[in-house]
Amino acid sequence: MEKITTCLWFDTEAEEAAQFYASVFPDSRITDVSHYGEAGPREAGSVMTVSFELMGRTFVGLNGGPEYKIGGVGISFVVPCETQDEVDTFWSRLADGGEEIACGWITDRYGVTWQIVPTRLQELLSDPDREKAQRVMGAMLQMKKIEISELEQAAA
Repeated sequence: MEKITTCLWFDTEAEEAAQFYASVFPDSRITDVSHYGEAGPREAGSVMTVSFELMGRTFVGLNGGPEYKIGGVGISFVVPCETQDEVDTFWSRLADGGEEIACGWITDRYGVTWQIVPTRLQELLSDPDREKAQRVMGAMLQMKKIEISELEQAAA
């Protein structure tokens, strides 16, 4: 069992969002749905929390009401990708209804911010040839979705 679970606050969309995320990421599933009772504070029978796993990581979605909003890039979830196909798949799914930001960052339709980052980027940025690493950084800073082939070209 994980020691820390991420809780995402929604108005009423927790179950919809959990289903969406479980459809985006492999090895993901909804593990539990709880409902408000007569004591409230929301309508009895409406979804209160949704527990779900994304690629082995545990999350809880809470339908807490409109008081708080998910948003901003102050907190984001990093998704390391081994291939461009993985980058493209996650990017296109999360971009649907969301907002592409920059440098592999994207905010989805629910306001959650993700970093879709190829592992090759870190390898190139860590290259002992600092001029090569800086060329890669410069190329990455021009991108929204990160393209591995463009990083490789900048490194060459």
